[in-house]
Amino acid sequence: MLTDVATPGHSYVIKKEAVNILKYEDLIIEVQRMRNVKAKVIPVIIRMTGTISKSLRQYLSYTTAKHEIVNYKKQPLFSTHTY
Repeated sequence: MLTDVATPGHSYVIKKEAVNILKYEDLIIEVQRMRNVKAKVIPVIIRMTGTISKSLRQYLSYTTAKHEIVNYKKQPLFSTHTY
């Protein structure tokens, strides 16, 4: 399992997931060939607002480890208030 964590600046979550999977495609093939194991890329994309990809649960289901996704978003990172 190869995990890549990224934080795109805008709402390009689906695109960033695809880019990360393609980026490691050759490495995954090589690992599978050399070690005779199955391997997958798990892209963990977290937007700047703290939201996560809708498909993260699906990707995590590929693992046998226990996991829990908790939403910690309490307030925006940046304030637009002027004083």
